[in-house]
Amino acid sequence: MTGQRDITSAQETAAKDRADAGTAVSADREGGHAPDAPAIHVHGLTVVFGRGRDAVQAVRDVSFTVQPGETFGLVGESGSGKSTVLKALTGLAPISAGAVNIAGRQPPQDGRPDLAFCRTVQMVFQDPYASLHPRRTIDATLAEPLIIHGIGDRREREIRVLQALADVGLGPAFRFRYPHQLSGGQRQRVAIARALMLEPSIVLLDEPTSALDVSIQAEVLNLLKRLKRKRGLTYVLVSHNLAVIAHMCERLAVMCHGRIIEALNVEQLRTGNVREPYTRQLLEAARGYDREKVRRFIDFHSGQSAIDTAATEQAGPPSGRVARPSERREKGERRKPS
Repeated sequence: MTGQRDITSAQETAAKDRADAGTAVSADREGGHAPDAPAIHVHGLTVVFGRGRDAVQAVRDVSFTVQPGETFGLVGESGSGKSTVLKALTGLAPISAGAVNIAGRQPPQDGRPDLAFCRTVQMVFQDPYASLHPRRTIDATLAEPLIIHGIGDRREREIRVLQALADVGLGPAFRFRYPHQLSGGQRQRVAIARALMLEPSIVLLDEPTSALDVSIQAEVLNLLKRLKRKRGLTYVLVSHNLAVIAHMCERLAVMCHGRIIEALNVEQLRTGNVREPYTRQLLEAARGYDREKVRRFIDFHSGQSAIDTAATEQAGPPSGRVARPSERREKGERRKPS
């Protein structure tokens, strides 16, 4: 019942938060986006999927700011809400409550594309093979944003496509290939090039290297850093890999169960100067496998350590409940002949 009240409360405050955000955006549009203002300002962001008893709060009261030219990281285990935050920033997930201001604009929420917003914010998705159309050439994929926004004639678009390929380290020979003819790293380079075709100032990166081989990850990360310096980009990077975050980011936030539980700078991450047990456990897990440490890890969903969980399983079912056949097999018990 408490969770249901939280969801209802979040939905009731959505209209007020949207009105406040709209006032702020109107002021920005009238006077221009102040140069010293944050590139991204998120306050009390809540994302709810479903309604009534089926409602699920994927993101709960998330707040953070990102300065122009900064790389800001979001870390946490799978299902913690990191990617949903990025989708909310681009308008791909509903904003149930809270305010989001990106370079003086709000993400589109009415289902209609905001072309001006798309020129400011672009996203690189986790799986390049899934995000690229399998039956369109690389040339068609990169030219599509220019066609939608009415930028240039056919010759100018051709020049831009060739330049975009060169910027991500791919030659003209890749122009008329299809995604299945490229390696994973090459596909992700194409996805990055597509995100930069409209020359946005903000790029959202949803685990851009998690689907790549380790040998290719460093190349793509260094490419992203080089493009950031060259174009003055602002990044928001989602990853569960703390080494990637330490390499790319100046600041980060740790997410658990849809909430931000701790904010750190990269120096605190590198030295292990953290406050929350969950963050400390993430750091321990990133250092490599250790059987004894794993046995003492806490499942933050249940609040039990691996030792407690094992003890509970060995103790058998609660009193008064007959063990299921699968439980008897796990304990090595044999069925008695009837």
